[in-house]
Amino acid sequence: MTDALDFSHRNPAIRPQDDLFRHVNGAWLDTVVIDSDKTAEGGFSDLRDQAERDVRAIVESLSADEATTEAGKIAILYRDFMDAERIEELGAAPLNPVLARIEAIDGVEALSRHLGWSLRHGLSSLVGLEEESDPGNPERYVLFAGQGGLGLPNEEYYRLDEHAAIRDAYLAFLTRNFDLIGSPDAAAEAATVLALETKIASHHWDKVRCRDLRAQYNPMSYDELAASAPGLDWEAYRDGGELPAEKLATVVVQQPSFTTGAAELLTSEPLENWKSWARAKAVSGLGAYLSSAFVTNRFDFYEKTLGGAQEQRPRWKRGVLFVEGVMGEAVGKIYVERHFQPEAKAAMDTLVANLLKAYANSIAKLSWMSEATRAEALDKLSKFRPKIGYPEKWRTFDDLAVVPGDLVASVLASNAFDADYSLSKVGGPVDPDEWLMYPQTVNAYYHPLRNEIVFPAAILQPPFFNTEADAAVNYGAIGAVIGHEIGHGFDDKGSTCDGDGRLRDWWTEDDRAAFEQLTAGLIKQFEVLSPEGTDGQTINGQLTLGENIGDLGGLGIAYDAWLLAGGDPDGEPIDELTPAQRFFYGWGQAWRTKRRPESAKMLLAVDPHSPAEFRCNQIVRNLDAFHAAFGTTDGDALWLPKEERITIW
Repeated sequence: MTDALDFSHRNPAIRPQDDLFRHVNGAWLDTVVIDSDKTAEGGFSDLRDQAERDVRAIVESLSADEATTEAGKIAILYRDFMDAERIEELGAAPLNPVLARIEAIDGVEALSRHLGWSLRHGLSSLVGLEEESDPGNPERYVLFAGQGGLGLPNEEYYRLDEHAAIRDAYLAFLTRNFDLIGSPDAAAEAATVLALETKIASHHWDKVRCRDLRAQYNPMSYDELAASAPGLDWEAYRDGGELPAEKLATVVVQQPSFTTGAAELLTSEPLENWKSWARAKAVSGLGAYLSSAFVTNRFDFYEKTLGGAQEQRPRWKRGVLFVEGVMGEAVGKIYVERHFQPEAKAAMDTLVANLLKAYANSIAKLSWMSEATRAEALDKLSKFRPKIGYPEKWRTFDDLAVVPGDLVASVLASNAFDADYSLSKVGGPVDPDEWLMYPQTVNAYYHPLRNEIVFPAAILQPPFFNTEADAAVNYGAIGAVIGHEIGHGFDDKGSTCDGDGRLRDWWTEDDRAAFEQLTAGLIKQFEVLSPEGTDGQTINGQLTLGENIGDLGGLGIAYDAWLLAGGDPDGEPIDELTPAQRFFYGWGQAWRTKRRPESAKMLLAVDPHSPAEFRCNQIVRNLDAFHAAFGTTDGDALWLPKEERITIW
C-alpha cells in the first residue's frame, strides 16, 4: 500500500494547508523537464505515453499481408504512414486531384457541391453535419448542423488584441502553405483567407454560448434549413456530400445565426476568395500526410506557436495517432485483450455503485432543493448508465477500403467511410452500447443526451486507480473522477436534460434560481485565478463552470462514498498520514501536471477545464472534510471561511 502515493514528488517545505497541489507535487514540478515534443507532463501524460507504447507494439506486430482483414488494414495504414521516403518523393502531388477539383469551381452551385464533398471527405465544410442523439427524442439519432470554417482555435482569436501575434503567425503559416503548392502570389492568397475567415468568425457563437444546449436545439425540416440560409445551394451541398434526402428530413441547427450569416458570404464574397479558402483548407487538412515541408509548417504553427512544443513528435507516435483516428476501435479490441485487467472492472463496479449511492444520499438532504425537483434528480440518478473498460460489442471495418501505397487516398477513403457510418445511424434507434472513446484513451466522459458515464480501460491505472492501493487513495483519485462525471449530469449544461436524456426543464423556478446563485459563487471564485506562465490572464469562470461543478461535486461525493465503503477519516495512519489525508493526497497526486506557457494561454481561451493547480486547490477549499483533515485555520492560504464554502450537490 505504501506504493499508492509517490512521496518522491512531494515538497515538505510547502504545507498542504497553503498549497496542496505543490505540497504533493512540488519536488516533481521543480525538476521535471517537459519532453521537447510535448506541451505538458503529468499523470495524464504518463498514462498516455504508456498507452501509446502499447498501441505501437500492437500495430507493429500485425501483418499487412492479409489486406482485407482488420489487422491487415491497420498494418497497411501504419506502414504507409511510416514510409517517409515514399511520402517525401511525392511532395505535393497527392493534393493535385483535390486542387484540380477546387480550380474547376465556377459558381456558388459548384462551391456548395465542393463544401458537401469536403464534409464527406473530412475537410473543412463551413457548415458541419454530425449525427447525435436527438435532445427532443433521445431514442433516435438525428443530424446536427454546426458552425465551422476557421483555422484558428475559435472566433475570439480573430477579434481580440491579445491574439494579434497568433494571427500574424497564422498568416505566415497560410503563406507558406500557398508557397508549397506553387501559388503565384502566396502572401496575397493568405491575406485573402485570413480576411474571409475573420468574416466567417464574426458569425460564430462564442465559447460560452456554445455550452447552452437549449439555445442550440433548433430542429428544422430540410426545407426550413434551406430557407434559413439561402446563400448556400443546399441541393448541390447534399449532392456533393452524398447525403440521402431522408437523412436530412430533420436537422438540429445549433447556431442558426451562423448558418444564415455564413451562407450569405457565399454570394457576397468573390468566388476567387472562396477558392483560396478551399485550397487553404485542403492543404491544412491533408498536410499531416504530405512531405516534411508541409508537416513542419503545420507543426510550427499548431504545435509550436499555439502549444509550445519544441520539436515534432517522432514519426511512430504520429503514426499511432493516425491509425487510431481511422481504426481506433479495432485497435482497442486488441488492446483490451492484451492489457485490461478484469479485476479492475469489478473494483470499478463497486466504486461506481458507492458513488451513485452517495449522490442519492446527498440529493436527499439538499436544503436548497424542493421535493418536486429532488424527485426528478433522484430519478435521473437512478437511470445513470455506467460503462467501464470497453464496449460490449465492437464496430466492424469490413467496408473500409484502404489504398495500399497511397496514404492520402486512404485518408480520404476513411473519412468517407466514417461519413457513411454516421449517416447509417441517422433516423434509427440510439445504440445503448455505443462508445464515443476508445478503450486505450486516457480520459472519461458523461453524455447528457444518453445519461451515461464512461471510463475507458486506459485510465484505470495509477495515479487514478491502483488495485493495490488503500481505498482512501483510490476514492480520492478515480473516485473523484467518477464523481466528476456523474456531476456533469447535474451541472449547468447536464441539468437541462432529464434521466432519459431528453432536453426538458425539470426544475422549479425557485430551485433553478437557488442553483444559479450557488454557481454564481463558484464563477466568482475561479474568475480571479491566474495560472503560472499566462501573464496575468485569468480563468473564464463561466466557460469552466460545468467542469468546476463536476470537480466540486465529484470530490465531495467521493469522500462520502469512501465513508459509505467503510472509510475512517481518523483510522490507523499509513506513512504518517491519516486516511482522510491520504484521500486528499490521492486527489492532489491525480492532478500532477506541468504545462508550457503557450499551451496554458491557449487553454485559457478554449478549454472548459480549469488549470490543474486550481482543480486541485480551489476545490478543496470548499470542502469541510479537507479543512478537518489538515486542521486549517484562518491565515492558511487554502483557508476559506465556512460561510463562503460552496456545496452544490
